[in-house]
Amino acid sequence: MEVLESFIKCIKVSESNCKIIFCGVCILNNPIQNGCGSCISFNALAPWCGTCLINQMGLKFTKQGPPKLDNLSLHHHVMTYLTKNFIRNLVSKQRRRMLIAGYDLDMTYITDRVLAMSFPAERMRAMYRNPLWQVKSVLDMRHEEHYKIYNLCIEESYDPAHFYGRVEAYPFDDNHVPSLEMIKAFCESVDSWLSCDPKNIAVIHCMAGKGRTGLMVCAYLIYCGMSADEALQLYADRRTTNNEGVSIPSQRRYVAYWESLLAIPRRTENGPVIVNLPQPCSRELRRIRLYDTINIDPIFFVVSELHEIPNQVYRPTVEAYRSCCRPIKKGYQRSTSPRYYISVIEDDTDGKQSEIEEPRLVVQMDTESPAIYQKSCLDHYFDKPIQVTGDVRVIFYEKMIGGRLFYCCFNTSFIRNSLLQLTIQELDKVGKKGRSVCGPAFCLELLFGPANTGGYSSSISNDDHSSDDSL
Repeated sequence: MEVLESFIKCIKVSESNCKIIFCGVCILNNPIQNGCGSCISFNALAPWCGTCLINQMGLKFTKQGPPKLDNLSLHHHVMTYLTKNFIRNLVSKQRRRMLIAGYDLDMTYITDRVLAMSFPAERMRAMYRNPLWQVKSVLDMRHEEHYKIYNLCIEESYDPAHFYGRVEAYPFDDNHVPSLEMIKAFCESVDSWLSCDPKNIAVIHCMAGKGRTGLMVCAYLIYCGMSADEALQLYADRRTTNNEGVSIPSQRRYVAYWESLLAIPRRTENGPVIVNLPQPCSRELRRIRLYDTINIDPIFFVVSELHEIPNQVYRPTVEAYRSCCRPIKKGYQRSTSPRYYISVIEDDTDGKQSEIEEPRLVVQMDTESPAIYQKSCLDHYFDKPIQVTGDVRVIFYEKMIGGRLFYCCFNTSFIRNSLLQLTIQELDKVGKKGRSVCGPAFCLELLFGPANTGGYSSSISNDDHSSDDSL
């Protein structure tokens, strides 16, 4: 009784201060018709406000209270009011939505047999994502027993039994990239499912249903014969209203990687698509350099690799190295750093040279070049080069802990000329702080050693090329 009296006292104090808090039930069943409305605070997350609670206890706070509702009816009305046209549309931003069977869902048909959507959520997350029961209802109505769901989320899951066990998981980190092996397994699974019955469709989702979903949808479209540009454009047109489908540069980079693996041939007669995954290629990371930086000194970085775990689809990142890039000092030279070398891939067993990368002269942009001092540059030279293999991620920070500026993902098998140079447009998640440290000519440069040292790598003295001063 004392607790109830204290609660009623709080309600009266709130009322006298003109700060009455109402929940969805109050607004739904007893809409305000008079007054300025500025005194009303709407608590969307509160299942009961003071008015509803007191009325449910049989007490009178207002002359007319809301009608009594059973729990299921109450839950339905509140969810409908809160989410129908406002919260979900706010969260989905520029993604296209589909109105069907009285539901407003964040989902789109990319083709007649490929459907992209956001996460089918339960409980509180269903307030702003696709409610799982609505997704199930629509899929059962339109594609009964002929749909299979592909979940790309690592951060959230659900019971596959909701969808009769027709769920496969290919999880990888949000805003990042999967391994090429995962892309291959995914495409083969989707192709196998769609080939079983012409009525079958594939439903693909991550959390928001845009970046990771777009990467994998485009990979499958390429698997079916499209070019990377065609696939990316089709996805952007069908999935978004602003023509920005797969917008993260590293994800687009991996779509291009995938296209190059399927170039010749795409499909044999009545057989599967031939995918020639590259052999694991280890490279020595020798230097990281940031050209034309402003307003910052130093920049910290972390190099990590995707680590394969036996009998597990997901590949977590494993840190390989962390340090920082500092300003280049004028006149400083490293006698142990060769300026030139020839980079080649190791010969085949028959003695034939690989067609992937021809021998070529690689010019290292080293500190003794006078052009390096025309812009503010940050540099980290690895006294002991680190070996990186496969899928690599490099994240740059304002501080050693926190303050991410930008990052990039790449695969070591696709590095050409032992250099990877990326402009600000080719870096991922460059926010306001990241842009503030990049000048107009900003460029990230990762310098690698030769693909191997099997007799084809040779240092050339600086005297032989003393005229090469430019960048």
